[in-house]
Amino acid sequence: MAHFTKESLLTLETLYRRNLMNTLLGFKNANLIGTRDKKGNENLAIFNSLVHLGANPPHIAFVMRPTTVERHTYDNIHETGFYTFNHVHTSFVEKAHQTSAKYPKEVSEFETCGLTPIYRNHFPAPFVAESSIQIGMKFVEAVFIPTNEVYLIIGEVQEFFVPDDCLRSDGFIDLQKAGTAVVSGLDAYYEAQAIARFSYARPQQELKKI
Repeated sequence: MAHFTKESLLTLETLYRRNLMNTLLGFKNANLIGTRDKKGNENLAIFNSLVHLGANPPHIAFVMRPTTVERHTYDNIHETGFYTFNHVHTSFVEKAHQTSAKYPKEVSEFETCGLTPIYRNHFPAPFVAESSIQIGMKFVEAVFIPTNEVYLIIGEVQEFFVPDDCLRSDGFIDLQKAGTAVVSGLDAYYEAQAIARFSYARPQQELKKI
């Protein structure tokens, strides 16, 4: 079994270390964040760092890398206060991945990468029409994390859209049926396949599959 220490990790070649650390924790979510600036310029970028913070209030966060370079998603969120999360569907992972390229601000990744912006219920930021699950977010706060010079961007869910056949009676969303892709590292995409869903775990009580 390969063994790495903090000291040995820091001696590794940069690309190798980046791949190693980005796959270490396993599969992650794959979401496209849609934004628009006050001039109407649309932006779309892929992120795999979304974090559920709580259901009441319904807050979701994501990690924004250091703003020492131009970050159009970060700038647009601060300018307008609104953005969208859109699940990457297995049918368009290549298009979604292409949004990670560094396009000029005036270039729309929607148009360049072959995806469709859609505005729903007068929400200020664009959703991705091809995404089966779409979430409208309002900016709450940005928490600076000095250790890595990144920001934790916290937002509140304003509205979301889920296909009827993916929503179970207890509120559970069937992501396999929704076609949601997962990502490993920065560039490998997978289809999710359900293994089991279990009842709430309690001491001295047998688990049940539900």
